[in-house]
Amino acid sequence: MRPNVLLVFNTRLEECVLMLRGIGKYERTHRAWHAFIDDEARAENDDQWLRSQKWDGVISRHTSPKLASVCKALGIPLVDMHDCEPFPGVPKLRPDNTAIGHLGAEHFLERGFFHLGFSGFGNCDWSRKRRDGFVESAKLAGHTVSIHDVDYPGNLTPFWDEGQLQVISKWMQSLPKPVGIMACNDLRALQVIGAAHSCNYMVPEEVAVLGANNEAIRCELSYPPLSSIEGNSLHAGYLAAEALSCLMDGIQPSAMESQIEPLGVVTRHSTDVLAITNRSVAAALSFIRENAAKGISVDDVLKRASMSRSQLEKKFRQFIGRSPQAEIRRVQVARIQRLLIETDYPLKKIAELAGFEHVEYLSVVFKRITGQSPGSYRRKMQTQDL
Repeated sequence: MRPNVLLVFNTRLEECVLMLRGIGKYERTHRAWHAFIDDEARAENDDQWLRSQKWDGVISRHTSPKLASVCKALGIPLVDMHDCEPFPGVPKLRPDNTAIGHLGAEHFLERGFFHLGFSGFGNCDWSRKRRDGFVESAKLAGHTVSIHDVDYPGNLTPFWDEGQLQVISKWMQSLPKPVGIMACNDLRALQVIGAAHSCNYMVPEEVAVLGANNEAIRCELSYPPLSSIEGNSLHAGYLAAEALSCLMDGIQPSAMESQIEPLGVVTRHSTDVLAITNRSVAAALSFIRENAAKGISVDDVLKRASMSRSQLEKKFRQFIGRSPQAEIRRVQVARIQRLLIETDYPLKKIAELAGFEHVEYLSVVFKRITGQSPGSYRRKMQTQDL
């Protein structure tokens, strides 16, 4: 008989969906379960709801003291995936938050940032661990970090969000530029970007911003798109299912607490830059990133840079190691690559969206820079996704 398993995961959160996929992956390759998904996490606070059914096991991303105590009282095996302090006798899986902080600092250091900041929630243990990991890696490289922590109220409201822009802006104005700021999560990172915009700072040229958790929809809807550290929720879900299977068989899991290593940084526009102290070059780079797909020329960049062509060429090679024209082409090709991967548009449409008048010229430029034709690149990337 298949065990009756309760999965407490609020599916509006992307990481919860990935965890459930990991659980499903384990189930497909092992013993089948009868799984019920509590996709509103009602069992977190409603013990009567939890008691209304006989459960052989529970995996919860929203484990509360009440849920843990009811499971203990009823003798229901529980695996906890909430990023909080462990409950006695309950196996826990959570992100390695210190490692997430390490990755954040390394990401900025690789891009040449000397000035670093961290913005988080001082009343959340997971945020403090990410902050401490960020500071630790920065110190090992000889850098100091400006820390800005506030208490998270527990619920995001437009009023609180708006107030945070003012608080972050005041802190941000005190920082030397360019500065790389890691936020404790993607929500906080969007507030940091909003504060930068309100201060008229260029993102990422003056203020580069990195989030964590890689909530893809939130990151892609940001302007500019938000770079973020990706956890490994799929693997965490698989390991949680494995642990619950052991418990239901009367076997103690090999580890009562497992910290899941992050996969790495998903780089988007908000940190896709080298630290550049020359504001004219930073402004030129910002103009290119925003307008390359409109078919701009170096003459258009010169109008924004307020310097001669020879000065512009010299400064670009000094700070980024390539000419303004090469940077325009690099940004265009990056857009072509995304359109080839994410859409089924024909090359004519892609040429229009990337700033090329002729499809033939797009193909020549793309192959010269990437070493393959647009068609070959699309087929290769589609095969990798299978």
